[in-house]
Amino acid sequence: MRTRANHDDRTAPPGMCRLPIRPLLEWSARHGGALLAVGIFAGLLSPPVSAALRDVVTPVVASLMTLVLLRVDPAQVLAYLRRPLLVVALLAWILLACPVLAFAVAWVTGMDGPLGAALVIMATGCAATSSPAFARLVGLDGEVSLVVAVLSTLLVPFTAPPLALGLLGIDLAISIGALTGRLVLVVGLPLLLSVIIRRIVPPAALERWGRAVDGAVVLLVVLYGFGIMDGVLARLLASPGFVLGGVALAFGGSFALNAATALAFRPAGRRVALSAGLLSGNRNMALYFAVLPATTDPRILLFFALCQFPLFLSPFLLRPVYRRLRAEA
Repeated sequence: MRTRANHDDRTAPPGMCRLPIRPLLEWSARHGGALLAVGIFAGLLSPPVSAALRDVVTPVVASLMTLVLLRVDPAQVLAYLRRPLLVVALLAWILLACPVLAFAVAWVTGMDGPLGAALVIMATGCAATSSPAFARLVGLDGEVSLVVAVLSTLLVPFTAPPLALGLLGIDLAISIGALTGRLVLVVGLPLLLSVIIRRIVPPAALERWGRAVDGAVVLLVVLYGFGIMDGVLARLLASPGFVLGGVALAFGGSFALNAATALAFRPAGRRVALSAGLLSGNRNMALYFAVLPATTDPRILLFFALCQFPLFLSPFLLRPVYRRLRAEA
């Protein structure tokens, strides 16, 4: 007689069949926020491991996007694409209004050094690739997060350089060719793979393995965190004041963008507004690492690495807040 476990293995996605990893992955999904919080500090405190994993960041991001695409509802994604005014408003706010807000704050507070410039450049960035996964972790809208994350990534080479030049006099010199190649790897290839997997694997099997896929996403983000922390501990020991100040500014900037965006889009509904806030607070600094020239101020690059702390800790810190806000709604 065939057991339920054997039946599940028979219909599991390719590569997961008959392997006893499903309980571990589901456990990772249940404790995703805590794992991300621990993972970023583990990456900071393990310099040899971080150095060894630095070069796997891009493949990890591509794998992460593939799994994210398997967990979103294609019908819901298309539904948001049929609401162009909402999507355009979100993109305009995240890519245009937020950098101006960040510049205004830096100007009013007299923050005219590298940290002030880095804060403004951070606000010009596109939404993080991991945003749909983080939205699912805290019970928000993964579909609108995916739409805005992908479209903002496509648009950022046309919005970020003129804003940085006009507001700060800094030439970001983003190479369209280099960015296009990266987009093919981290967006185009995952999209193709996700379509192939959906055609091969029965929908019922994908649904049963959904929590396990969420857990795999968490572990991939932790792996990304290790790679992105390469060299940060050495800078912390050499310049503790600058690094700690940068961490504080990264949290302040992330949470302020989150709150301002959620308030701005409150008329669109609480779920969309909170999802938009999470998108706005979590920017894709890895993209800038990949395409910015070697002449970029190293203190600005260091701040981009420090922005990973609010990115990784926000699901852990904000999940109770989102749960309460959803309950009130």
